[in-house]
Amino acid sequence: MILDIYKDSLEYSAKDWKTLVILGVICLFSVFLLPVFLITGYNYRVINTAVHGVINGKDPLPEFDNIIEMFVDGIKVFVVQVAYMLVPVIIFFIFAAIASNVNKTASIALMIIGCIITFAVGIAACLMSQMGICHMAYNDGSFSKAFALTEIKEAIDDIGWFNCIITYLGLIIITVVIAFVVTSIIYIIFGVFGISSLALGVDPTGIILVGALINALITMFIVGPYLSIFNSRSIGLLYSMQI
Repeated sequence: MILDIYKDSLEYSAKDWKTLVILGVICLFSVFLLPVFLITGYNYRVINTAVHGVINGKDPLPEFDNIIEMFVDGIKVFVVQVAYMLVPVIIFFIFAAIASNVNKTASIALMIIGCIITFAVGIAACLMSQMGICHMAYNDGSFSKAFALTEIKEAIDDIGWFNCIITYLGLIIITVVIAFVVTSIIYIIFGVFGISSLALGVDPTGIILVGALINALITMFIVGPYLSIFNSRSIGLLYSMQI
C-alpha cells in the first residue's frame, strides 16, 4: 500500500508541468514571505484532493483560482504546524532551563534525556500536525478539526503508527534522492564541459556558473514544486488509508 502511495504521488506530481512552473514563480517571490502562504495553500489543496480521492485514481491537479481562499488556507496550515511544533520546543527549553541550574554532570544527563524526549515528541507532533491538516481538509476545512486530538490519534491508530513513520521516512529518502540525482546530473554534465574547455585552454568559470544557475532554476521551477506536490499528495493518501 505504501509503495502504491509513492507510485501514485510520483505520477500525479508530473501531470501538469505548467503548474510546477507557476509554483516556481511564486517561490521566486517567496523572499517577500507572503507568497509562501500561497504555496502552502496550494499544497493544502493537493492534500484536500487526496483525502477525498483514491490511490491510482484520476484526480486532477488543483486549479490556481480563488487566490484569497488559497492564501487563507496557507495561513491556517502554517498556524497548525507552528502550534504542534511548539510542544517539543517548549519541552526542550524546560529541560534546558532546569539543566542550567544544576551541576555539570546532572546538566549533561538532563540535556541528553531532554533531547531524546524532544526528538520522540517531535516525531509524534509532526505526525499529529500532518494528520491534523488532513483531518481539517477532510472535514471541509474546519480549523478546529486540525486540533481534534482524539480523532486524529484514532486516525493514526487505524493507519498504524509504524506505517505512518515508515511512510514519512520513505518520503524523506525519496525527496533527498531525487534532489541529489538531479543536481548531480546537472553538475556532472557541466563538469564535463568545464574539463573539456580547460583541456582546450578555455577558462571554465563561465561554464561552471551557468551550470550553477541552471541547477538553481531547475530546482526552483521544477524539482522543488514537484517534490512539494509529491509530499502533499502522499500525506493525503496516507490519511485516506483509514477511511
